[in-house]
Amino acid sequence: MANVAPESPEPSERPLSAGHLLVAQLEREGVRRVYGVPGESFLDVLDGLHDSPISTVVTRHEGGAGFMALAEGRLTGLPGVAMVTRGPGAANAFIAVHTAYQDATPMLLFVGLVPVPDRGRESFQEFDLTGWFGSTAKKVVMLDDPTAAARVVAESVHVARSGRPGPVVIGLPEDVLTLPAGTSRPVQPLAVPRPRAAEAELKQLVRRFEHARRPLIVVGGEGWSAESGQELMRWATRHSIPVLADFRAYDAVPHDLRGTGAYAGSLGYGRGDHAARLLDEADLTVFLGAPRGDVLSDGYTRGLDSETVLVLPGDAQGHSGRIDQFVSAHAPSFVLDLVTTPASPDADVAWFKAAGEAHAHFSTPAPEPTASDDDTYVDLTAVMSVLREELTPDTVITYGAGNHALWPARHLPHRTPASLVAPRNGAMGMGIPAAVAASLVFPGREVVSVAGDGCFLMNGQELATAVGHGAVFVALVVDNGCYATIREHQEGAYPGRPSGTRLTNPDFAAWARSYGAYGETVTSHHGFREAFRRARASGLPAVLHLIQDPAVRAPATAA
Repeated sequence: MANVAPESPEPSERPLSAGHLLVAQLEREGVRRVYGVPGESFLDVLDGLHDSPISTVVTRHEGGAGFMALAEGRLTGLPGVAMVTRGPGAANAFIAVHTAYQDATPMLLFVGLVPVPDRGRESFQEFDLTGWFGSTAKKVVMLDDPTAAARVVAESVHVARSGRPGPVVIGLPEDVLTLPAGTSRPVQPLAVPRPRAAEAELKQLVRRFEHARRPLIVVGGEGWSAESGQELMRWATRHSIPVLADFRAYDAVPHDLRGTGAYAGSLGYGRGDHAARLLDEADLTVFLGAPRGDVLSDGYTRGLDSETVLVLPGDAQGHSGRIDQFVSAHAPSFVLDLVTTPASPDADVAWFKAAGEAHAHFSTPAPEPTASDDDTYVDLTAVMSVLREELTPDTVITYGAGNHALWPARHLPHRTPASLVAPRNGAMGMGIPAAVAASLVFPGREVVSVAGDGCFLMNGQELATAVGHGAVFVALVVDNGCYATIREHQEGAYPGRPSGTRLTNPDFAAWARSYGAYGETVTSHHGFREAFRRARASGLPAVLHLIQDPAVRAPATAA
């Protein structure tokens, strides 16, 4: 009898490697992109991505990859995914994990690791994954069992999205990734709880509103939709309750430029004095998705003793001061329940109207300076005035940290959710990677990044990523030749003794053109509108190099 070769299993029945199963589970979770710098420690994952519908966005630095993943998480609510290799790569990505943790943004960081037999021997690029990330990630996981790859990914996505969102770090030993996963296949994604308030909790809050003369609402966190933001603002306006936004959560609710609605500005760095007074004077403060933290309260000095209601998913992590009622609920969902209640607050209407008018005054750019012979710098306040007229209502604004961020935070309104990506922990270098991700996530929306010269060059090389992957945005690089925020502190504490804050800058426009992007230098705000239109019309990632007076530290106030 002739020998008959055994039949090969159908492709769907063949064992997947752990690396390929990991990719298949990411597909099942709805992941559209992964950002990363390749490494030999996770080649099997890269091989799995070769035939995957998931786009692999190759970045120029792990910090850029991490910030892009964070931006995707901020904009979509699904964890953004970054992939890096071993010690040096993980170290470079650490800044994004810290930002995602303090910002409460869902993110996954996959880190290729040394083979299991090499652990604990100070092998090449070895490090302690939990030792590094254990204090600044929601969870650190090691994939030691190849059959568990799908489960580990599903549980990591669930942890990153549940309760207070945040980053999860997954270690991928090089040898484990290539092992067969047996009969394991992708698993059903885990449902993410969106806890709702009990009827008794809503009634209790309604009673508090009805007894307050100066109630205040502070919004923040993730997950706000057009419906939840609009409904809250209609309800708050109807009942004369001012609404403030937490630091760099300005897009949670739509802004009213006229000053007649409930939106009264933001708290934190760059806030108006009127916003601080509201926090001080409120006799009831309701925090929706935003704990009363350090930046919001001016360093734990404001609003700590007013009657307080806190609505957060999970627990009260990050909150300081008084809590009279805690509701464990998803804040945007809570809002949709609140606005259906028969509440009839008897709020101080004059206080409410003054709040809206004060914000309108604070956020309106001062009139554009007149042209003069010595007009050699770009006035950023005038630039913001132009942008308010030019930008589409759903434009995504990105920026990092520094004095340059004071202008867009103060003057550029947000009318739709998912229209701001900026680090709440004050990390520099986020604006350009965030703009790349925003353009890839929302290819039909306009994206503008406002960057300081110091902030820009921390991850400005990701302009190459934008060119390579078809991301389109306009980056305004504000060049004042110094780390202006630190210089400002020096001027207050050590007047006349600048030290360690001077910058030597390139020709940013020429630098952009060398990447195949659009680049133009603007030396006067009078030419900004036309330059912006040229940059926008180029269809390329664009850099407008704005020369700013080094002595200017903050926006001018309208008269």
